[in-house]
Amino acid sequence: MIWHIFQGSPAHPGRAHMLLRVLVATDHNVDNTTAILREWLVNVQGLYHSVEWRPMDEPKSYFDEMGPKHWSDSRYEHVMKLRQAALNAARDRWADYVLFIDADNFLINPDTLNLLIAENKTVVAPMLDSRSAYSNFWCGMTAEGYYKRTPAYVPVRKRDRLGCFPVVMVHSTMLIDLRKEASKQLAFYPPHPDYTWSFDDIIVFAFSCRQAEVQMYICNKEQYGFLQVPLKSTSTMQDEVDSFIHVHLEVMVNHAPMEPSRYLSVSPKYPAKMGFDEIFLINLKRRPDRRMRMLDSLYEQEIACKVIDAVDGRAFNSTQIKALGITMLPDYKDPYSGRPLTKGEMGCFLSHYNVWNEIVERGLQTSVVFEDDLRFEIFFKRRLKYLMKEVEKAALDWDLIYIGRKRMQVDHPEKPVPGVRNLVEADYSYWTLGYVLSLQGAQKLIDAKPFNKMLPVDEFLPVMYDKHPVSEYMDHFENRDLRAFSVEPLLIYPTHYTGDPGYVSDTETSTVWDNENLKTDWDRAKSQKTKEQAKIREAAQNLDVSHSPIDSASRDEL
Repeated sequence: MIWHIFQGSPAHPGRAHMLLRVLVATDHNVDNTTAILREWLVNVQGLYHSVEWRPMDEPKSYFDEMGPKHWSDSRYEHVMKLRQAALNAARDRWADYVLFIDADNFLINPDTLNLLIAENKTVVAPMLDSRSAYSNFWCGMTAEGYYKRTPAYVPVRKRDRLGCFPVVMVHSTMLIDLRKEASKQLAFYPPHPDYTWSFDDIIVFAFSCRQAEVQMYICNKEQYGFLQVPLKSTSTMQDEVDSFIHVHLEVMVNHAPMEPSRYLSVSPKYPAKMGFDEIFLINLKRRPDRRMRMLDSLYEQEIACKVIDAVDGRAFNSTQIKALGITMLPDYKDPYSGRPLTKGEMGCFLSHYNVWNEIVERGLQTSVVFEDDLRFEIFFKRRLKYLMKEVEKAALDWDLIYIGRKRMQVDHPEKPVPGVRNLVEADYSYWTLGYVLSLQGAQKLIDAKPFNKMLPVDEFLPVMYDKHPVSEYMDHFENRDLRAFSVEPLLIYPTHYTGDPGYVSDTETSTVWDNENLKTDWDRAKSQKTKEQAKIREAAQNLDVSHSPIDSASRDEL
């Protein structure tokens, strides 16, 4: 845990003047946390008024814990005492404020501190984002002190309502204004004499605020930072590492990477191919931002890849298209807008085709193909490697495995694969965000000779595994025996959907494939194809799929 204790500036009320003291406490570690913190403190101590270092090397665990992620009573009590010690230290030094930040919280907004001070609240917290509905506040609490769902939570969490809202609880990262008279009654430990609720540090403090008649506030006016979704008590330290990495991946979707402190020495990573022969990343040269984000994301996960320059359909003229022998599939129409094939879709198809061709030419038995506009699910690397081991163990005859897609057939469940957990036989699907492809699968796609009957690549694949709803399209391809499957649940998703801030489609926002003057710009506001997957009704959900022991550890508001 790290606490910053500071005082306000007389010249600039409401603005942080100088960080007076950093109090760092660490204990019960089974990793190198102590060494990392010590190195950082030695290098930054000159930047602060003073630094207090409270390491405790022994014991390595709590006597009543069932694992490193289990919160036992003795662990809760220890954390309460640490927080109280920090609060006492701030009061003893006449600090104006104390800012609590849990070590697994990540502030990306450099103005967070000043913004919180400007709210002029006794206890206020910046709303932190996560990969789920989980955040660092509660809107409701039962009479027994347990979490209570309320209609107020989701609009605040999704930022449909913006402001600084009174709530029953804030935790993890929060600012306490010690200038306020009421703050003198606040305590983390010992619990209030009337306290009878669960022995939990955040609930104990919320009760203390209630008894002192101090209202807690959560602010969501800005994007302040991120936090990890709590893991289950049975989770391992490797789960914790992967969860930390995943937070960084989520940050990079819309923000610059979180760079390690320059005051730390960082061990190098060693990217590898996860047991595949090759991992391809398709990227347009004119999208260097997407390339760098994906390369950073893969490097964080220690995944090596080969970048393939995408074919820019926008740059093709009619003469070049004719030279390649490309013609559109007769009578093809986009199922939503009724438009023909676009140059962007043609370029996308050619980009994937070039990858398939390289797989065949190099004789690559198994490959992964990524596009550059995807985000990874937690435990992505472990879950994919585990899946491929099960596929190999079951001796499954497969050609293509979607690891990200939009399921289009939603009338009935897809068939689970016997002997392989988290895998179904793929029905009609959209998107080519990411997939695993075998050598025989690539050969089948090449042998279909699709240039003289081209349609979007995510329409072509369902044709090849005989699951396209338009039989007239399938009639143009004699051999439709691609063995296609899909991970369930998915391992990757799009970074953005139709209507999201920052959403751009290079395939649909383009021009018609054989008419440079006919633009197709319907997609920006109302494209159905790139909309988020609608909720699938229960009767059509893939509920019979068995799951691997690698739990996603996903939690909702708690």
